[in-house]
Amino acid sequence: MANDATLRTSLLWLAAIILAIGICTHSFKKMMATYVLGLVGISGVLLPDWDYFNRHFSRWPYPVTVEERSAASLSHGSGFLRFACSPVRVIAYSVVYGYGIYKWWEYVAS
Repeated sequence: MANDATLRTSLLWLAAIILAIGICTHSFKKMMATYVLGLVGISGVLLPDWDYFNRHFSRWPYPVTVEERSAASLSHGSGFLRFACSPVRVIAYSVVYGYGIYKWWEYVAS
């Protein structure tokens, strides 16, 4: 991961949310569920090889070529500018994360 500051900030926010859940619910199980969901969520967004996934969807089953890797390294922006807008990725992330957050909220609110 190129930017460790983003990972550190995300983990700090996750710790604050876990602490708030623990104070509000007095449940260690709910804190651990929040911890696991948060780590999976953070790792799913920050850790993948975005050079691989920023290619066209039809190229995902094939390895990254040297030309694709060099073109991706030249076009890197900072922050969110390095993520290509892919409708397939947005739909997949929305469905998976939406369902996960819904089930988490159902569990914590009970």
